[in-house]
Amino acid sequence: MPPAPASLVNLERVSLVFGTTHVLDDVSAGVLAGDRIGIVGRNGGGKSTLLRVIAGLQEPDEGRVSRQGGTDGIRVGILSQDDSLDPGHTVREAVLRDRPDHVWAGEPRIRDVLTGLLGGIEAPDVGGLDAVVGPMSGGERRRLALAQLLVDDPELLLLDEPTNHLDVEGVAWLAEHLATQRPRPGNATVAITHDRWFLDAYATLTWEVEDGQVNPFEGGYAAYVLAKAERDRLAGLAADRRANLMRKELAWLRRGPPARTSKPKFRIDAANALIADEPPLRNSVELATFATKRLGKDVLDLEDATVVVGEAPDERVILDRVTWRLAPGERVGIVGVNGAGKSTLLRAITGEQPLTSGRRKVGKTVSIAHLTQEVRELDRFTSWRVIEAIEDVRQWTTLGGKEISAGQLATRLGFPGGRQQARVGDLSGGERRRLQLTRLLLGEPNVLILDEPTNDLDIETLAGLEDVLDGWVGTLVVVSHDRYLLERVCDHQLALLGDGRLRDLPGGVDEYLRLRAATPRGAGRMPLSRPSGIRDLPDGAGSAPSGAPGASPSEVRDARKVMARIEKQLSRLADREARLHGEMAEAATDPVALADLNTKLQDVVAEKEELEHEWLEAAEIVG
Repeated sequence: MPPAPASLVNLERVSLVFGTTHVLDDVSAGVLAGDRIGIVGRNGGGKSTLLRVIAGLQEPDEGRVSRQGGTDGIRVGILSQDDSLDPGHTVREAVLRDRPDHVWAGEPRIRDVLTGLLGGIEAPDVGGLDAVVGPMSGGERRRLALAQLLVDDPELLLLDEPTNHLDVEGVAWLAEHLATQRPRPGNATVAITHDRWFLDAYATLTWEVEDGQVNPFEGGYAAYVLAKAERDRLAGLAADRRANLMRKELAWLRRGPPARTSKPKFRIDAANALIADEPPLRNSVELATFATKRLGKDVLDLEDATVVVGEAPDERVILDRVTWRLAPGERVGIVGVNGAGKSTLLRAITGEQPLTSGRRKVGKTVSIAHLTQEVRELDRFTSWRVIEAIEDVRQWTTLGGKEISAGQLATRLGFPGGRQQARVGDLSGGERRRLQLTRLLLGEPNVLILDEPTNDLDIETLAGLEDVLDGWVGTLVVVSHDRYLLERVCDHQLALLGDGRLRDLPGGVDEYLRLRAATPRGAGRMPLSRPSGIRDLPDGAGSAPSGAPGASPSEVRDARKVMARIEKQLSRLADREARLHGEMAEAATDPVALADLNTKLQDVVAEKEELEHEWLEAAEIVG
């Protein structure tokens, strides 16, 4: 029988009070060698304080904290919300410290960190190893601080929101690195995160910090959701709003893409029993039908659009003769490398960013709401109460076919009754973000543009936001590094890859990551997409077959023929779908005709999904 893992840190009956709030209340918990712990909980609930107590940076009011080997024992490294980098240091000095080049360059683990976080062993993403830290952006400094810690590789690694300022590719790299490169005898990692995909991919344990308590759960996010749903059922909370959200979340995890249920250690029978009466999250065809009534057949088109920012010699081409047509009720997520111009693309859609050439066409009934990454627009409401700032827009709205008050919508987005009376000027960053969202939704737009909506939001608020968006009728465009959100609220994804083109991703974020992995770091150029949004073959598809390992040249050629055939079929189906939307707009007052058209639209959607699945199978053979 193997020996039990050693305890690196142990908390015994720890309590800590700030003012009248018990941040930690008689908490007992321990970190064992080999643990990969994810910490979740509401903003302001004590997660960062718990991390500081574990690190020895915050003394508890009561209780005892013991560490392996005492004060001279294990090495502890912590990534806090504010970095402590010396602004006068170069990247080399900050990350590699005084390690000679031949030492760090000979270590695969260090090379992996530099490549994963800084773009390569010469750190091109932050200006090179000799670039000075001082002038860098907050996001660049954050990545440097994380790289420094991973290079130092302490026995106990503590991370406070490590995925902040990382793109989808960076989050995937970090989860893989922590799960495969870090683990070895005597090491452990504890990370606060609101990124649910990261939590699932990285964590072996989840700690929930709630009301001063630390509740442990085995596994990552999906297993945590199952355990929470079971606990709520046993506690008789079937009608509680939070319990309902947990069951809804569980239903998506069980019914969603296969990748969502491959990692979690579900007790399948228990999960299925809990969601037996849970309806589908949303009826996409029904929502598209309602959206067509509100929007008509024309929503928003970019035709042969080019967007260039900056001035020569530093000008950048964000879009290069791109044609993109948004359909009524379409829900699309946009991914891309940092700096590819995703926010600029959103501004081009809304008209805030002028096109260098091409045309922007907007439907007559379109009403656009744009959530930017700035919260300064709330500055004029500083002295107002939250409910006043919300009702300033509208006191009632319709969501999911039901009329709800502004206060009810605010509650669903994380403002319970008492918090609605708080002054806007006293709100945290996450609360200001929620207030922005609430005001936007109350404006009853029919096109919603969201730029990094998950910034500063905790997991409970994210679940509430997704629940609200499930019942929202209109066209939705989301830019986010939060892969879970993109898969949860969007029906398909596009990639902006820094080459001026938009690329359709039938395989979702997984396909994007495969494409990025196949592209040399710093190359920047990816295969282009056709204006229709149909995915192109990989570069070199017309050359001699290469293919996946084990595939013969004839199998590769056949698979390419299948892909070409399917792309033609998908193009025809896209045209047919657009015609159906137009016919539905014209038949908006004829329920019989609408029902018939709705059935035809469902058939088209089902045929598209089947073809996309067949296309992906062929793409796996092509490699």
